[in-house]
Amino acid sequence: MTLIDGFIRRASANPRRVVLPEAGDPRMIEAAGRLAGGGIAIPILVGEPAAPVPNGIEVVSPDSDGRVERYAEAYAEERQVKLGIARRLLRKPLMFGAMMASAGVADAMVAGVSNPTAQVISAAGLCVGYAEGVSQASSYFVMVVPGDPDRVLVFADCAVVVDPSARELAEIAVITARNAAKLLDVEARVAMLSFSTRGSASHARVDKVAEATRIARAMAPGIAIDGELQVDAAIVESVAAKKCPDSALAGRANVLVFPDLDSGNMGYKLVQRLAGAAAIGPVMQGFRKPVNDLSRGASVDDIVAVSAIAALQCE
Repeated sequence: MTLIDGFIRRASANPRRVVLPEAGDPRMIEAAGRLAGGGIAIPILVGEPAAPVPNGIEVVSPDSDGRVERYAEAYAEERQVKLGIARRLLRKPLMFGAMMASAGVADAMVAGVSNPTAQVISAAGLCVGYAEGVSQASSYFVMVVPGDPDRVLVFADCAVVVDPSARELAEIAVITARNAAKLLDVEARVAMLSFSTRGSASHARVDKVAEATRIARAMAPGIAIDGELQVDAAIVESVAAKKCPDSALAGRANVLVFPDLDSGNMGYKLVQRLAGAAAIGPVMQGFRKPVNDLSRGASVDDIVAVSAIAALQCE
């Protein structure tokens, strides 16, 4: 059984309502059929369907749905905009779907095959909002190393936050640790990565990671977090024994937090392409309700897998 198979099996044990606000794409309709048929999730399609919809799947049209007015009033009050503007915004399937998640009509939202990432994040930020203590969205990849199914690593942030401050980096570390523990059923061991290990180099970039480590530890004292660490000191026990022998991670980190998007994006792609690791994600995080983004080239399999992950994020 692959990791994705495991996610799907776990999601099937407690199917969640997942809104798919891109009914205009045939892939979403096929994925909705598979989610419903397999008992993985309860899909809700939003928009004008591009193909026949399997029986029993709810389809919502924002142009005619009676909830538009209620959602528009709530949005206008929350965002301090005119009601007419709110009505026009909420007739867009992506925004309407996000409001369904916000209102609890859906447990999670999955989108991105027809909308760019920036729009998915914007709709989620405006309608769903952020979890307590979180100032912005971020993401992580689950990296499965070939030949060692037990060697699963989580990389963050490799897709969203370009140059996080020390506090933002600490937020990313803590929320990724919590999500990794929940999704993978493991004890998170977090390494704050740098080109320096415990002061082996001096630079403002090193200082940022060291400060982020201090903040993250204060935010979540129950999570094993160490830094600043070079990658080898974070994941190789023999190197950790030499470079940071007192580290609680002891070279067995399973959550790697990169200092910026340059290093994170390059890091996951190097491991993916050179080591042949499977890269599952990016999985979005930080919203009050689970919202996940898809590549516009996503397959039906991808949509089903990401929907299963979103369902598990509801737990």
